Amino acid sequence: MNRHSGFRGFLEAWRCTRRLLFGSTAVVAMVVGTAGVGAVTASADTVIGTVPVGDAPEGVALSPDGARAYVADSKSNRVSVIDTVSNIVIATVPVGTTPQGLAVTPDGSRVYVANAYSGLLGEVSVIDTADNTVVATIPAGIIPEGVAATPDGNFVYVTNNFSNDVYVIGTADNIVATTLSVGGRPQGVVVTPNGKFAYVTNSKDNTVSVIDTGTNDVVGTVQVGASPHDVAVTQDGSRAYVTNSKDNTVSVIDTGTNDVVGTVQVGASPHDVAVTQDGSRAYVTNSKDNTVSVIDTGTNDVVGTVQVGASPHDVAVTQDGSRAYVTNSENNTVSVIEITATPDVETTTRVSRPTTTVKGVAVDLTAMVSGNPSGGTVQFFDGVILIGDPVRVTDGRATLSHAFTEAGDHPITAVYSGTEGFLGSTSQVVTAVVTDDGGGAGSAGGVFGS
Repeated sequence: MNRHSGFRGFLEAWRCTRRLLFGSTAVVAMVVGTAGVGAVTASADTVIGTVPVGDAPEGVALSPDGARAYVADSKSNRVSVIDTVSNIVIATVPVGTTPQGLAVTPDGSRVYVANAYSGLLGEVSVIDTADNTVVATIPAGIIPEGVAATPDGNFVYVTNNFSNDVYVIGTADNIVATTLSVGGRPQGVVVTPNGKFAYVTNSKDNTVSVIDTGTNDVVGTVQVGASPHDVAVTQDGSRAYVTNSKDNTVSVIDTGTNDVVGTVQVGASPHDVAVTQDGSRAYVTNSKDNTVSVIDTGTNDVVGTVQVGASPHDVAVTQDGSRAYVTNSENNTVSVIEITATPDVETTTRVSRPTTTVKGVAVDLTAMVSGNPSGGTVQFFDGVILIGDPVRVTDGRATLSHAFTEAGDHPITAVYSGTEGFLGSTSQVVTAVVTDDGGGAGSAGGVFGS
């Protein structure tokens, strides 16, 4: 990410002060702009590779380090293992009948695969990723489909589509620990990044069940669009994105309230959804028009459409956000999409300070950074002299209490360091007038910035 270092910020503040001292009437900030994202680039996402796999690939999951992609070949009854550096299949693992969804444990040591028509009702195969062999087979409910692992790796949640329930499997012994009823024809499942909740799509009821993973009770039901299929949650856990396959939309759920706060029109028959690690983009497979819709999660607008193979089914995004892997069930391939990096947000920094204060009396200096980032620091300057230590920015604000030790005019600047997704910026110089005695009360005064 592009950001300013503290040293560059210091130099810029020094240059600003020099211009002030030499009679310049204005100070140019390092970065001048308004809050918001620069030119949209998601539409530049392109397919850079196509990987032949087995028959009718459906589920796809990536190892935590992004080195491997695991693909459920539903009609070949196997899992293809793709080396993501070369994008070549380096192994195939026989599993049960009609593998569907799969999930990799957080430590990358196991892959859990839902086999819809194996055994008496259905089964889950457990693959050891060290040697790509099946080390356990677990009886499941009727037609298991979706699989999700908890962040601590202790449990795996499996949706059973025809028995309308979810199995909770303990990964230590590979035994079903709990079974809980959900809505009609459950399909997709995801566990929130903090591990506290699981969200399950119920395609027959047009609902999403919310499970408290501490008690494994259903604690909420959210009405969404027609025939919800899959669900993904942003890394900060604040939003869940649900594909509604029969009305060509994605429902956006506020996970704090479990209310639908947005509906996004996408392509025909959306199936799966994956969100980038930074939460800026959601990728949706549209199975009937052979595309992937790219949603800007800041605005919930579709900002790009990528043409892929025939009948795209599932999608997974690498943790570094550089690639998306899409299974194309009708032409037995996986499309590899190169994701164009989201531009950093330009910021502006403004300083609020008392217009007049008294020597030796503490006052607040406040910097306000556009875009409301939470991260990075602000360093305040009195001319070229640092005022205190850098102050962490939270919700776009950083405040420092400071008592001036000399009377006179003090040129104050604030230098924002930048953080993940946000560029640094420097405020205009503002003047704080400090008197020897009661010339001011030390209350908040003007706000200036650039």
